[in-house]
Amino acid sequence: MRVGYIRVSTVEQNTARQLDGVDVEKTFTEKASGRDTARPVLEQMLGFVRDGDVVITHSMDRLARNLDDLRRLVKTLTDKGVRVEFVKESLTFTGEDSPMAMMLLSVMGAFAEFERSLILERQKEGIAKAKQRGVYKGRKPALTAEQAVELAARAKAGESKTALAKAYGVSRETVYNYLRSQFTAPISESPE
Repeated sequence: MRVGYIRVSTVEQNTARQLDGVDVEKTFTEKASGRDTARPVLEQMLGFVRDGDVVITHSMDRLARNLDDLRRLVKTLTDKGVRVEFVKESLTFTGEDSPMAMMLLSVMGAFAEFERSLILERQKEGIAKAKQRGVYKGRKPALTAEQAVELAARAKAGESKTALAKAYGVSRETVYNYLRSQFTAPISESPE
């Protein structure tokens, strides 16, 4: 079976371009950061694929953002008899790869990790400069103050974090962040 794995970092990003025109029978699409491999859809895909399957992803950085995770995931898949294809890099791994193929995986993975580090560094520099100029407002909160209070009340009443995340259109991590903030800084309700 040809299995596609698509990952974007935020809910707002578009997944359509990643495997556009690539023939796959099943697709696993994830909207989560690639900073680590603790991603639910990735875990589902790893549990789904079997010997003889092919996992196709747009590029190495869609599968993992750091070299160690990338090599570990490719090895996990190829040890199961799964072929791994990266469209952008035109690279394929089968588990019987030559030393040259493994070097390419390491070099290309290192470049992806390096690129991500540069992006984060430039982002921090840009934010620092914007703060100095007084124009940095920060990220818009995912929930209004009223929604945050309501979320906390629903969580206290026993509603599951997953259900709350779906109800408010946010990630479970965002739900947990809002609930943690209830204990560190009170959220004031909006005046009526």
